[in-house]
Amino acid sequence: MKLHDTGVYLVNGVPQTSAPAGVTEADAKKGTIAYGILKAHNTGDSMQDLRMKFDSMTSHDITYVGIIQTARASGMTEFPLPYVMTNCHNSLCAVGGTINEDDHQFALSAAHKYGGIYVPPNMAVIHSYNREMMSGCGRMILGSDSHTRYGALGTMAVGEGGGELAKQLVGRTYDMSYPGVVAIYLTGKPAPGVGPHDVALALVAATHANGYVKNKVMEFVGPGVANLSADYRNGIDVMTTETTCWSSIWQTDDTTKEYFVQHGRPEAYKELKPADVAYYDGCIELDLSTVECMIALPMHPSYAYPIRELKANAKEILQAAQDQANRQLGGKVEMDLVGKICDDGRIYVDQGVVAGCSGGTYENICAVADIIKGKSCGNGEFKFSVYPDSMPTYLELVKNGAVADIVSAGGIFRECFCGPCFGAGDTPANGEFSIRHTTRNFPNREGSKPGEGQISAVALMDARSIAATAANGGYLTAASELTDVYTAASELTDVEYTTPDYHFDQGVYDKRVYNGWGRPEPNYELKFGPNVKDWPEQTALTDDLLVKIVSYITDPVTTTDELIPSGETSSFRSNPLRLAEFTLSRKDPAYVPNAKAVKALDEQRKAGELPAEVARVYDDLKKLGYAPDAANTNIGSAIFANKPGDGSAREQAASCQRVLGGAANFACEYATKRYRSNCINWGMLPFLVENPGALDNGDYVYLPGVRKALLEAADELDAVAVKPDGGLVKFTVKLGALTDAERRILADGCLINYYMNHSLRVAL
Repeated sequence: MKLHDTGVYLVNGVPQTSAPAGVTEADAKKGTIAYGILKAHNTGDSMQDLRMKFDSMTSHDITYVGIIQTARASGMTEFPLPYVMTNCHNSLCAVGGTINEDDHQFALSAAHKYGGIYVPPNMAVIHSYNREMMSGCGRMILGSDSHTRYGALGTMAVGEGGGELAKQLVGRTYDMSYPGVVAIYLTGKPAPGVGPHDVALALVAATHANGYVKNKVMEFVGPGVANLSADYRNGIDVMTTETTCWSSIWQTDDTTKEYFVQHGRPEAYKELKPADVAYYDGCIELDLSTVECMIALPMHPSYAYPIRELKANAKEILQAAQDQANRQLGGKVEMDLVGKICDDGRIYVDQGVVAGCSGGTYENICAVADIIKGKSCGNGEFKFSVYPDSMPTYLELVKNGAVADIVSAGGIFRECFCGPCFGAGDTPANGEFSIRHTTRNFPNREGSKPGEGQISAVALMDARSIAATAANGGYLTAASELTDVYTAASELTDVEYTTPDYHFDQGVYDKRVYNGWGRPEPNYELKFGPNVKDWPEQTALTDDLLVKIVSYITDPVTTTDELIPSGETSSFRSNPLRLAEFTLSRKDPAYVPNAKAVKALDEQRKAGELPAEVARVYDDLKKLGYAPDAANTNIGSAIFANKPGDGSAREQAASCQRVLGGAANFACEYATKRYRSNCINWGMLPFLVENPGALDNGDYVYLPGVRKALLEAADELDAVAVKPDGGLVKFTVKLGALTDAERRILADGCLINYYMNHSLRVAL
């Protein structure tokens, strides 16, 4: 794999570093596939400052209630574009009693009232339904899930927080500067046994840490694309999220066309390819034939190694991964990976899972069945589960015998559910090691609770190698090495990958999915369960601001899972105050009580009483000549993190801080655009600091004139850190690039306030 350190021109399909005679870089930038799609969806006058509207949107049952509640409060009367609501995240999560199904009923009633599309529980995971039914060449889809990626089907899809979807529901636009575009130039053909997750993990490993594609578009081109099936492309594409890119797009061909014909939507196809000359801001050249079977060790998809290399250096690599994980866990509990090395040098794993939008595709599961057919998972500690991505996939796997082959080998075949991806399904036992073809292996994504002394480890692998490991009784095995593997019971031989033809049966959806698009029923009554609550009111930004740092995180990257844990906590996603009780619960259990204490100080201030703690801070500030006006200075909490926001698009990572009185984040940089956007939409100032040493946990930070500086787009803002001992440190902060609308949202206190204070709707 080669990452170019300069821009690259694609000339008649061939990369080169210089432009042909007479071609300018500016003109050649218009030759990318991405440029054409973005231009078609831009409603503004400038291609540098995009103002986009999407063709459709999608959410699952962790996010849609909050989005609809935000849009209702902002004046929405009907869905102005197709809006798909799936129920694939909390279908089986029993925590909280009836509240999961209550939320599903809310969504169904909203689909009736506003004209939406409702996909019942267990019918399909969010991204598979959108691939099958909503994608189309040249389209754009916005989803409230970070893995909203349909680029392999010619669709630019973007995962964002709920606020961005609410904007579309009230006729507003998605605003951003034109992104960089990076070519992923594919050549060659994958070796037998190498699957899409192997390619994806290799790409993530090469790009995540260095930020090569951060907030850019990954555009897949080159002759190697033709050597990949549609399922294979989808499997790579969905993992582009883990590179921190903004979106993805692939050149289309007869394979793409056949996918749409197969799914009864031939009109959704059109050829997409770069112009004869196209300029890219970067280029990754990848020969697919060089990719090996991979494993991404805990606790990030970018910690990837060839399985061959891991097995050859097991002690060294597992020790390094173990040490890194335990540093990240902060001493709460100890992960033991080295203990998985057996006396004979083999590595034993306790569980294998193939699931969701990345693992549960038709071809992946057919490959699993081919590998495990006639074998046995054994009756020891190792266990194996498979989750299909949609009921049409499930039906075809039943018909072609794949389900029977997997079950006969001792595997468990489950329903369409995203649980293993986020900690609500197949949680391993304490100390176990799980290998999964899912999207993430972040800390505790599998459902363990380090704060309660529980820890299990998750590594990501392709379905083929997971099946090979299952067929080998739980001993780590790459699918590419099957001919060299022996067990006590039998010899594993070459595998013939049959991949029977797929026949999509849309009748499965026609009989169960409610499609009310274009047919809103305004008089239909919304069904509110006892856990569906309105968003708490938020206050506008005052002239000055005083915040207290109540959590100080020095990890290189802080994930959204650490900011608001996934798994069973997501059952409370429709109750903002109750969900907020879990904020940073695994990373910093002191955060919630500390944030509440600061919020109580502001309540005292609003009641006309200046708390003694705040009075002391004001006395210290007077030493520098400041004269804080308590009546016009909000008091809020804040966190510092080096690089927060990697991972999920769930807006709750920001909104939970806000409903507890959060007013700001301080960071050296933000890991993703979507987390920063969530902070903005919830009225939390996304400060950037160049000198994090000026701050510490327990410090108060005074920001004089912050509202004026914000609205006047000042490059820097003055800040003063007031230490617990009365010491004072002056420093500066920045807010980075903000649109005029984002500045108003921050000034008004949140997106809902912004819509209430200004025109509620614009012409659709």
